[in-house]
Amino acid sequence: MGMLFNFVKEAGEKLWDSVSSKPEDKAAKLKAHLDKMGLPGSDKVDIKVENDTVIVGGEAADQELKEKLMVILGNVASIGNVQDQVSVIQPSEEGNFYTVKKGDTLGAIAKSQYGDANKYQKIFEANKPMLSHPDKIYPGQVLRIPKL
Repeated sequence: MGMLFNFVKEAGEKLWDSVSSKPEDKAAKLKAHLDKMGLPGSDKVDIKVENDTVIVGGEAADQELKEKLMVILGNVASIGNVQDQVSVIQPSEEGNFYTVKKGDTLGAIAKSQYGDANKYQKIFEANKPMLSHPDKIYPGQVLRIPKL
């Protein structure tokens, strides 16, 4: 079955009109969105959409790629869950996920997660290319929080 990740359905990038898209159209748009991010190996995953859930299968080279895939797909408006069925070729320790709250900054998140606001750069790097700038985060967005 795989692990189910929850996301804020109303938050994120709008890739389609909430009413009109068929599941296969949504899957194609999500695939194109992933391709646009340019993550190496993201072409080896399969995507299906059922209601507000994305089911991701296939394989990822490593845990980092797998987590980035979950975050990219989950941070799309109208997606409430991502079901992870991705196998990892080189497993490593899993990171955590954090949902941004109103008023959060990467520094405040780093302080709450690591006890050190100066480690915000680690969170920023872990969320590239999804984040283009440390200040461009929004409430409801889910971020990867790698282990130190």
